[in-house]
Amino acid sequence: MTEYQTNAPTDTETVQDTVWEQEVSFIDSVPRWIAMTFVFVVFVGTWQLVTSFGLVSPIILPTPMETLKDMIFVGKNLATGGYMLAALWITIQEVIYGFALAIAIGFSLGVLVGETAFGEKAVMPYLVAIDTMPKVAFAPLFVAWLGFGIESKVALAAFIATFPIVVGTAAGLHAADENARMLFKTMGASRMQTLIKMKLPTGLPQIFTGLKIGAVGVMAGAITGEFLGGGKGFGELIRVAASQLNTPRVFSLILYLSVVGLVLYLLVQWTQRRVVFWQKESVGSYDG
Repeated sequence: MTEYQTNAPTDTETVQDTVWEQEVSFIDSVPRWIAMTFVFVVFVGTWQLVTSFGLVSPIILPTPMETLKDMIFVGKNLATGGYMLAALWITIQEVIYGFALAIAIGFSLGVLVGETAFGEKAVMPYLVAIDTMPKVAFAPLFVAWLGFGIESKVALAAFIATFPIVVGTAAGLHAADENARMLFKTMGASRMQTLIKMKLPTGLPQIFTGLKIGAVGVMAGAITGEFLGGGKGFGELIRVAASQLNTPRVFSLILYLSVVGLVLYLLVQWTQRRVVFWQKESVGSYDG
């Protein structure tokens, strides 16, 4: 009796042959903290080499060690409640008030642009035209209108952060599926009900994208206002240090401001994860 052997593939082999798997390169498989540490070491090492060989004047670019020493000095002043802490608190207030004002104005204009034909046709072109103008040029105007106090800095910070929120809100309202629109219309939902119960929840990812971009720009607006309009915040300390050619102090103050900006960005991202819990975010996330 002759035995026949079949070479038919098993179910497991069939699945392995038919399932497409994306190859992940080595650089993409590296954990985030290792990649960030590597970039930081390369950056600081290059910085140290440039200063050690005298390629750039120390007046223009201090060494990493000089910057670290000054950061420790600034940190001690902040920890002990010195004058720098009062200056930082003024800048934080300008950023918070400016961002809150930008959210209120940007969301309102975004709803107007995204929900009405009038807003899209008549208002949006003017918003784009204003956004293309150099923002720094408006700082003297805000100072002339609102004075040298905190109000002019808040206005400039809100002015810079508003447009991304407008665009994100309008894009989010347009992101609603056409079938969902028809379903709400068939069920007799009013325009306000459709906006609140369908368009806004659907557009939350785009709205938070605009908020995160605005959170990055609001700090630049507040500091620019302090540069050009005086004040008692961190921007004024940077201006004074730069006029004295104290570049380590300038670098250390900028780094502390970047921490404040990063905290605001992470706060918006944390809020997004709690509100838009159904979306898995990959771009702009700071998970390890």
